[in-house]
Order: sequence, then structure tokens, then C-alpha cells
Amino acid sequence: MSPTHVDVIATTISGSIQDWGKVARIAPLFQERGMHDVALHVADSHAQARVLARDAVTSGGRLIVSAGGSGTFAAVLEGCCDARVPLSELRLGFLRKGSADLIGKVLGMPDDVEAAIAVFVEAIEHDVTVPCDVLEALSEANGPPPRHFVGYGGAEIFGRIPHYTENRFIKYYKGILGQFFGDLGPFTTGMILALSEQLVRRPFRRGREWRIIVDGSEAMVGRFQALIVVNGYLGPDLAFTSAPLGSGAFYLFALRDLGTRALLGQARHARDGSIMDDPERWGLVSFTASETLTLRPDGPMPFPVNVDGSTILCTAGAVIRRVDAIRLLAAGRTEGR
Repeated sequence: MSPTHVDVIATTISGSIQDWGKVARIAPLFQERGMHDVALHVADSHAQARVLARDAVTSGGRLIVSAGGSGTFAAVLEGCCDARVPLSELRLGFLRKGSADLIGKVLGMPDDVEAAIAVFVEAIEHDVTVPCDVLEALSEANGPPPRHFVGYGGAEIFGRIPHYTENRFIKYYKGILGQFFGDLGPFTTGMILALSEQLVRRPFRRGREWRIIVDGSEAMVGRFQALIVVNGYLGPDLAFTSAPLGSGAFYLFALRDLGTRALLGQARHARDGSIMDDPERWGLVSFTASETLTLRPDGPMPFPVNVDGSTILCTAGAVIRRVDAIRLLAAGRTEGR
């Protein structure tokens, strides 16, 4: 296997209908630019993408490109972790072919597949990378296996979004939404549906009280409409912090429960970023964790935690911790090496 061997893990149905046609063009475009040792692995699900990524790394692959949206990227990252090799040995790329591909934008990856391949070839040739912390999410009790992710996660309204955006049938309507409304169309639709669900249920039940524990110390107790975790700047669409993805810390932004009347305003200002201009007015509080963050609700009912577009069901509490770092292929020659 050559030092410039590239394994591309692509999901068949990610992003808009137009995006679906990108898969067949990937390998030929690499070859046109002089990189002939390219293996294209096509997956029909995120679970299959995870297995393909694991197998590629186990077989010696060190240059991995995820071709899909945030869910595909998270699955490929999980596969890299499953291979049990030092993540420092890997270079991971994000070919934008999906919904909510925020990290791909931050890395400077074009939406056009031909331009994106040109960026990848230059990044591989010159080892142009951006360091990125890897987070792990797990349930405090009786939960599924831990999940690894980069980018964003969360609970309450944010934890509910994947319910509307990540099942097999919805993949098709996501393609239609992405075609007409861009790569954030499905994410925005999921956000609207989760918000609507909260508004409908709110008059009939009181919100949970959450205990927020940062690096082992209790930081706050309260009721929140949304709990949003990011590990750095994710572009203007989720611009809660300007910190780089590899800062050595990660961040919780919690939207306090100010009542039903305030919820729509809170959501609107959070979505367009203006909430950062007057966070106190809109009930936004923030916390910085260097190692661990625990989100523990009152009551025994399990709750979903969003891990970069998919869900882990947690019981008792959710623990999020920084466990490793990986280098992401990026545009330009000034970011890292």
C-alpha cells in the first residue's frame, strides 16, 4: 500500500438528490490529478460506513475520506476509533455530500466535488491539516457502548433533532429538502419539528431539572430547553464559540427554560447567532470543560443525546469527555503540519 493510498467511505444517500451523483466521480477525479491508489468503499448505511472505515484502517489505510454528511463523518470517525490504531497516525477528510456538513465548511472544503478533490490532493501532498479534539459520549448507567464524535452534540430539543432526521425513510425526504433548501434544510426541518414537539407537550408536563457538572465540579442546576455541546467553531450556522476545533477544551451552551412564550424567540436568536449579542436576555449560559462534562437530569427516564447527528440513549446521566485528537485534511497551506 503506497503512502498516498486513499480510502474513501461514501454513503449512497446523503444530502440533496444532486449530491447522490457525486459518488461515481470521486475516484476518477483523484486519478485525473495523479493519485491512482484510491479505494472507494460504498455504504448503504452509517453502520456499514463504520465497518468499512474500521476495515480500511485495520488493513493499513492512513488517509481516510468521508463522503457524506455529518452522520457519515461521525460513523467513519467511529470506525477509525474501532481500529485501535493511534489517531495521530491518521488523516481524515470530509468530502461534503450531505446535510449539516458544518465541519467540512470550516475546513474550507468546496461543495463542488471536482474542486473538493483538488483541495484533498493538495492537502495530502503537503500534509495540510487542522487538529481536532475527539469527544466521547456515554451513559452513566445501563447504556449502550460509548460513542465518539467531533463537532456538536446536545440534549433536550437538540437531543431530539436526530429523531426527525436520522432514519432510513427520512433519508429520502432529506434529499428533497437538501435539493431545494441547501445542506441545512434537513437540520432546520428537524429543529423545527423538535421545537414544535416541545411547544405541544410543554403545557402538559414540566421540564426536567438538570445538574451540570464540569470537570468534576457542579457548575449549575436548572431547567433548560436546549443543551448544546460543541468542541469549537463550526461556522456561522453554529457560531457559539470562536475557539478552534483542537483547542484542548469543549463547550456547553445551555438555553435556560424561560417559559413557552420565550421559547420561539430563544430558538430564532440561537439559530441566527444573535443570541450571543445579549445572552443574558435570552437565557443562554455557557461552560468550558477541559476533560469531562456530565449532564444529569432528575428522574430515572432515559433521554436521547445528540452525537453529531445521531443518538445515544442515556440513563441517569450523560458523560462527555475529551479522549483524543485527530488531524483533519483542510484547504490552504497555512493551518498546520
